Amino acid sequence: MRELVYYIGVSIDGFIAAPDGTADAFPFEGDHVPLLTGEFADALPAHVLAAIGATPPRTRFDAVIMGWNTYAVAHDAGIDSPYAHLDQYVASRTRTTAPDAVTLTADPVATVRELKAHSGLGIYLCGGGELASVLADEIDRIIVKRYPVLFGGGIPMLRAEAYRPASFTLEQTRTFASGVTVQEYARRA
Repeated sequence: MRELVYYIGVSIDGFIAAPDGTADAFPFEGDHVPLLTGEFADALPAHVLAAIGATPPRTRFDAVIMGWNTYAVAHDAGIDSPYAHLDQYVASRTRTTAPDAVTLTADPVATVRELKAHSGLGIYLCGGGELASVLADEIDRIIVKRYPVLFGGGIPMLRAEAYRPASFTLEQTRTFASGVTVQEYARRA
């Protein structure tokens, strides 16, 4: 069965973006970058792949789901299909229309369950923290890229919800001279 993978960059203090949704404070330089542009290239936006001359390998993900606020960062910049190399799903409780390149869903839990029921690669949960909270019970794997940056505020990795602990097993930790660590966790059965 396919996995829903929350692959996310996070600051030391647990934020995934600035209050306006941008993530410019995360460095895209250092010895961790080959991991991001190699093993995790499927999770790079199409315009970033084009800028670095990379072709997505489609070895890890073939679908992406994101909340409207995450999608809007690209959309507002004139990019209607930020992950053109993946099947794109955008969750929104209020929007009823979206560009043809994406599939709009008002029920992200049902959408993820439907995707998991079919064969394929992983489903990349792109964000944001609000959608990750809604999908928390569906998340099979969490890959955290922790950057040596302190935000002091912004969008948290998960929105405060009702207390509902879930156990995960740490499968791998990679530490880089850049100060970035990448930790991979799998949900315990």
